[in-house]
This record gives sequence, C-alpha cells and structure tokens, in this order.
Amino acid sequence: MNDTNIVYEQSRCVAHEIRNHLSICEIYTQIIKKNLEQEGIENQSISNALNCISKSLKIMNNSLIDLKSLNNISQKECDLQKTLEEGITLSKVYIHDKDIKIYSDIKTTAKVYIDENKFLACIVNIIKNAIEAIEKKGEINIASEIKNNNVHITISNNGSPISEEKQQAIFEKGYTTKPTGSGLGLHICVDNLKAQNAILRLNKSIPEITEFEIILPIYKN
Repeated sequence: MNDTNIVYEQSRCVAHEIRNHLSICEIYTQIIKKNLEQEGIENQSISNALNCISKSLKIMNNSLIDLKSLNNISQKECDLQKTLEEGITLSKVYIHDKDIKIYSDIKTTAKVYIDENKFLACIVNIIKNAIEAIEKKGEINIASEIKNNNVHITISNNGSPISEEKQQAIFEKGYTTKPTGSGLGLHICVDNLKAQNAILRLNKSIPEITEFEIILPIYKN
C-alpha cells in the first residue's frame, strides 16, 4: 500500500470515529429537547441553540461522508429563502463580542436544486469571513434577486477590504489572508458550488464594501 492509500485509509478510520461521536452529540441534543418538552419548559434561546447545534452536526457529518465517496453531492429541491435564513442563523454564533448587525433583503424566493448541507456550509463560511473582516463594529448584508432564470445572492460587509493583490488569489487552495487560516474555506466553497452548477465570485473589495456573489439556476421540474 503506497503512502497515498495509507493516508486515505487513515482518514476514513478517523472520519468513522468522529462520526460516532457526532452521533452521540446529536442523540443528546434530542434528549435535551424531549426533556424540555416533558418539563413544560419553553425557552426560545435554548431551542434556537439546539437547532443550530443539530444542523451544524449534520453539516459536519456530511463533510466526513465525503471521505468515503467520490460522488458526494446529494442534491434536492430546496426553498432558497428558507435555506439562506438558516445560514444566517447558523452564522450569528461567530459574532461573539463584536457589534455587528446582519441584515437580509430576501424579498422573493425560488426553488433551487442544491446539496443543502454543502450549500449552507458555503453560506456560513462566507458570512464568517465577513464577520472576521470587521474589527469591532459594522454590518453585513445578504440579498437575493432573480435575473434571467438565475438567482443572484450577494453577501457584503463594510469591514477591512481585501488588497488588490490578494483578490487574485483568494480562491486558490492553501491561500489565506488570516494568520491562522488554512486557505481551504473559499476554495472548498468554489468547488462545492461548481458541483451544484453554481458560481462564486468576488464582485468588489474597496474600503467601503466587500461583496461576494453566488449565482445559481432556478430549479424547474
């Protein structure tokens, strides 16, 4: 067995063990929900947190499944507005102690044919990057509109701009603008969206605004 195969098999074993522990977390999430219901305790914050944990666990589990299969895109019909709103909710955990407002302008919705977990992971990754680009206080705007049978989703922020030199390389594997970054986030987003017939691009990054755009076709039965 060559080195590549050894690494691949080790990755599969590690992924298997991690998935087991993710399953334990998911089970206890459901147990907590049931106990709250049985006790008649209604707490929207706890409920929202548990839902976010459950969804994040599914996204992580989906990523680990990728190690077992080359055909790892599982697309289905999804409601765009609902998916984007879920991505925004999941992303808010990264704000921490910053004063950041996230605004959404999703006036119309459409049916799209996507891998929901991978698409959500991309939305979360882009919003997380926007949060990290804002030092203390700022805003992030998520908007969508339909043009020529395509959905255009823009995610913008008023944080620190990306230099012109770095703009040419941000989607390359291993390239990062962050001291502790892996340089994989945007590269993975581009690949995953491409597999779903979608495009990710950087429209602009100037002192006033940095804007990313996702373009994907409307699903027609």
